Amino acid sequence: MPGEMDGRSLADLGGSFADPLPTDTGPVGPEPSDSELKSQRWPTGARDPSQSRPLLERKEAQGSKITMEMEAPGEKSGKTPTQTKTVWEQIWGALSYFTGDMKAFGDWMKDKPLVFQFLVWVLRGFSQVIFLSNPLSGLIIVAGLLVQSYWLALTGCLAAVVSTLTAFLLSQDRSAIAAGLHGYNGVIVGTLMAVFSDNGDYYWWLLLPVVLMSMTCPLLSSALGSVFSKWDLPVLTFPFNLALAIFVAATGHYNLFFPTTLILPITSVPSVNWSEIEVPLLFQSIPIGIAQGFGCDSPWTGGMIMVALFISSPLIFLHAVVGSVVGMLAALSLATPFDKIYAGLCNYNSCFSCIAIGGMFYAFTWQTFLLAIACALFTAYVGATLSNMLSVFGLPQGTWAFCLSTLTFLLLTTNNGAIHRLPLSKVRYPEANRAYYLSQKGKQSKSTCDV
Repeated sequence: MPGEMDGRSLADLGGSFADPLPTDTGPVGPEPSDSELKSQRWPTGARDPSQSRPLLERKEAQGSKITMEMEAPGEKSGKTPTQTKTVWEQIWGALSYFTGDMKAFGDWMKDKPLVFQFLVWVLRGFSQVIFLSNPLSGLIIVAGLLVQSYWLALTGCLAAVVSTLTAFLLSQDRSAIAAGLHGYNGVIVGTLMAVFSDNGDYYWWLLLPVVLMSMTCPLLSSALGSVFSKWDLPVLTFPFNLALAIFVAATGHYNLFFPTTLILPITSVPSVNWSEIEVPLLFQSIPIGIAQGFGCDSPWTGGMIMVALFISSPLIFLHAVVGSVVGMLAALSLATPFDKIYAGLCNYNSCFSCIAIGGMFYAFTWQTFLLAIACALFTAYVGATLSNMLSVFGLPQGTWAFCLSTLTFLLLTTNNGAIHRLPLSKVRYPEANRAYYLSQKGKQSKSTCDV
């Protein structure tokens, strides 16, 4: 037994060392007792229990010990992949607090003061413009707007706050407010109203219509949502388009208080000299095209928005870049004036459409990736069409092309199981959407096998 030696307990042994030991008298004098010999060989607390075994058993024990020592290096090498896997799991777990939709952070914020929760809702609204629900990405986007223009950042922040607050006062769905779904339309209403104002920056009276028009965004979102929900379709940026069109059409270029940029249709053949094309500016139009979703034309702002995209979802980042490239190439195929292409004005609608189809509302597969490219190309040509049509009325094209093209592709019916549109209640971000799709697919295949 591990707790006994020579038929005695460890307590007995301790007692035997403490008491005087009897001695046996031999022919040549006193002989040491058995316990004395053992105490000389093994100090207290370091005695080898194997010595109490017969010799044959001790040989077998030594042999097994040698075998265990020979197997130890193999066991250590076998643990290395497990340890490495654990390290990667820890790293991924830490990254999950900042990537995706930061769900753990949202759960942590639920019992915090309402003021702090409201700030997070507003930041999520900024990121929702590009299909994210990540407050960290929203903070980076705000910083990008500050790089572009303090005035633009101010109008965007004001509109986001007013839009989110209006939704809260109207008792809209709390989870939708917390995800920023009642803030993103307000953000681009505020920034684009500043862009199309003909009075330049820091025309403080403009803040009044910014507040009023951003208050309409939750109203329009709720009204359109009740209609689109019948087909389980998203509202997208329809509220923004309606609010911006109302403002521009109601004021116009010759308004005394709030004049807007004069928008005229093309009345002559534009001068396009292919030998004058500047390739570096074409590449620069890719990040600018992404930034134009917020009404910005700075490549630095576009670069910061791309960083915000990559932090939250690498798949959204990929589709944003692909969509911007497709929009640029489509504009070249239509002989669009180079200045317009360099400014990214032909890219942003395609960028939005590519993100929406390529993993946001459809589960990401290589089939939906190709479908997203097709939708981006379709959006680019629809955008050119609507630009010419709306310019007749002096209206900007906004994101009408994105909204109409995306809804068209979302209403697509197909028997291809790889092109799977997710229920809106399950939509989060592309990586999570794909995980959900694969889990549902696994359940279906398992149920089929059981049958």
